Amino acid sequence: MPFPISPFPITVEEPQLCPRFSARVIHGTSIKGSPEKIARRLALLDQRPISNAVDATNYVLWEMGKPTHVFDMDLIEGGRLIIRRAKDGEKLKTLDGVERTLTSEDLVVADAKKPVGLAGVMGGFDTMITDNTKNILIESAWWDPGTVRKMSRRHGIHTDASHRFERGADFESTVLSCELVAALILESGGGELAGDAIDVVSNRMDQAPVVLRISEVRRILGGDLDAREIFRILKKLGFGVIPEGQADAQFRVHIPSWRLDVEREIDVIEEIARLHGYDKFENTLPAYVGAVVELPHAAMDATLRGRALALGYNEAVSLTFISHADAENFSSGAAVLELENPLSEEASVMRTSMAPGMLDMLAWNLNRDSENVRLFEMGRVYEMRGGERIEPGRACLGATLAAVKGSLAAGGALDVSKSEQAAAAETFRSFKGDVENLLAAFAFRELTFDRETAEYFHPGRSARALMDGAVVAQFGLIAEDVKAERKLRQDVFLAEIGLERLHARGLRKVRFAALGKYPAVERDFSFVFGDEVEFEAMRRAVTGLRLGALRSFAPVEIFRGGAIGGLVQGL
Repeated sequence: MPFPISPFPITVEEPQLCPRFSARVIHGTSIKGSPEKIARRLALLDQRPISNAVDATNYVLWEMGKPTHVFDMDLIEGGRLIIRRAKDGEKLKTLDGVERTLTSEDLVVADAKKPVGLAGVMGGFDTMITDNTKNILIESAWWDPGTVRKMSRRHGIHTDASHRFERGADFESTVLSCELVAALILESGGGELAGDAIDVVSNRMDQAPVVLRISEVRRILGGDLDAREIFRILKKLGFGVIPEGQADAQFRVHIPSWRLDVEREIDVIEEIARLHGYDKFENTLPAYVGAVVELPHAAMDATLRGRALALGYNEAVSLTFISHADAENFSSGAAVLELENPLSEEASVMRTSMAPGMLDMLAWNLNRDSENVRLFEMGRVYEMRGGERIEPGRACLGATLAAVKGSLAAGGALDVSKSEQAAAAETFRSFKGDVENLLAAFAFRELTFDRETAEYFHPGRSARALMDGAVVAQFGLIAEDVKAERKLRQDVFLAEIGLERLHARGLRKVRFAALGKYPAVERDFSFVFGDEVEFEAMRRAVTGLRLGALRSFAPVEIFRGGAIGGLVQGL
């Protein structure tokens, strides 16, 4: 069918998403294999030659970095193109042969009846170039990077075109790229151009000029570059340079359309340094005025870190992102901070607890046959409270059962009863001793414990630590259901310590006290109690007597069995 020598009708309904759309029409060409020069060069780039028309677009893509596309004009219904948003439920079969269901968030190139391409991502199957193609429409446009990226991710397509459009393309290269593709097709397949290039510009995108000060160039680079050398370098790179001002000796620099990475004065200075040669600048240290200021909590954190290392724990760092499920299971009820662009569903919110990361690290080691594992981490958690974001400091300890058992002193068991319950209690007390060792570095009058721990701890092998009545830590054996859910190959212990309250108390000051004139008197008392009576109740009863001569009261041995149900000896 004859085609009039006139521009091909193109309508842009979304000028913000497609501010420029250029096209070129070729009539009466032949589709055949590419010339040997084109095919060989594409093969060097691991590109499989397809046809002279398709290879021309790929060649220009690698030559100048600008994606283009070719349509079979005879398959474009209605003889026109429309750049619009897709309709919900609309179908498009892409070049890979997959039929895709579109939504109103997709941007498409459409003919009068249907979409014929997913804008900036992939062309349509129904209008692709075949051996029967005679008339071709070459398209080159500028697409909004954010829209292309969302479509590419939504449909699971990553192409050479989408890779470049997501990062921004050269706005001024649309007509030139069309002309280059057309020249390659005409050279190999013949035919003739129909009319002039079609260039629909609905929204100009000019980069704002940058003011470049010679004094700033010399301050940052440290050399004595003169204005003529700077002018020469920038002109070679394609920058437009206009002298401006006398006192400051500055230029107004116009950025080339293809240099999307240059936006600020410092970017221009970096280009000057690169072309001038880094080796030509004298090696000097940057000037610094002031003094190093230590963070207010540095000494306390260093003490805590040093004690953990001395106990045999290795410092580790986990991700600050966790899943919604972990945030719900391990948080204290505070609202979570969701990521706008999460890497995956398993890392979609900021951590509200350091426990999930620590359990993941312990599981990772156990799955690689490393059973004696002791880890600690110091960092922050992230919550929303009262409409405001807070980032409290936390320390977290994690240890496997094998590691805790391995640290038990020979003959140092408190519970001498020979039972599984007694052995399990001893491992918990050993881990509790590590927590007490860390907390002992801070100032407090009384350190007590209770059983009000989170649900992910074992109810009989966990405790909270309270300094003068304020909760500073919770620790213990991880509950059996949590262990099974996270596929931990053995029991693990976990401790969570709140750094904010420890920082408020400060480190314990070591004070000298003279030795007593008289030797200490030790008394060994034996008590018979039921198993339900806790040592904390005994301690409170004795200390409540306020005996002036009493210096310490501690358990020495627990015995169960025989004629006596339970016997606790105290010192």
